[in-house]
Amino acid sequence: MLVGAGATLAVASMARAGDALELTGRFQQGGHIIGRTWAGAHIFVDEEALTTASANGLFIVGLDREAKASVRIEARDGARYASRALAVQPGSFPSSRIDGLPPSTVEPSDPALLALIQQQIVLKAEGFASRFDADFFSDGFDWPLERFRVSSAWGSQRILNGTAARPHFGIDLAAPQGTVIRAPARGLVTLAQPGMHFEGGLVLIDHGQGLITAYLHQSEISVTAGDTVRTGDTIGRVGMTGRATGPHLCWRMKWRDRNLDPSLMVRTA
Repeated sequence: MLVGAGATLAVASMARAGDALELTGRFQQGGHIIGRTWAGAHIFVDEEALTTASANGLFIVGLDREAKASVRIEARDGARYASRALAVQPGSFPSSRIDGLPPSTVEPSDPALLALIQQQIVLKAEGFASRFDADFFSDGFDWPLERFRVSSAWGSQRILNGTAARPHFGIDLAAPQGTVIRAPARGLVTLAQPGMHFEGGLVLIDHGQGLITAYLHQSEISVTAGDTVRTGDTIGRVGMTGRATGPHLCWRMKWRDRNLDPSLMVRTA
């Protein structure tokens, strides 16, 4: 499937609880909820305090691949309280098979390599731990490539060299080597690291409140950690570094410990 930057997705859902709690987003597994409420209000998800509304009253909540059939969102601000229960639609997650990968990228066993992988796990954890005080996610997202083919869907069950692996928490966008990758929304670069064993050239961007996008397998990185980027800024180029069998961008999104489908954040035209 060929996709252009102007491609549209389904219209977002909306729910209201008076004027105190407005919720929009994609209420499905892998989707998200964007809310507006009182500035600085504490946000509870199924009775668990998970985030805080910005100075503009905006917040985001992620719905991962295993999200339950319903979720309750609550905003609490002193004596003020608003709550809303939402139905969460199930996702459709096909299987995908990839053969011909180097064994060291599927089941590494060399002690030195395992030590390197552990060091890189720490680097990634630090990048994903960012909680940038912003609400840029509310502007919506563009596709990070102008032209591409979706070569692997988000959430698919991976079979690597014949062995079942964890689900694929990225959407793979196949494009020629060297294709420019652009920031799909404003944000703070929290990691810009070439040579990652699995991810190759890797960039992480925090778009506010810990909503972080990841860009894998880059042949060239054009940003450094600590940079702020605007929508459309060049962040790197498509490659096939790390665990990859052809040039593509693996685009990922994470909110706290929840993996999300970034394509569901793309603005509708």
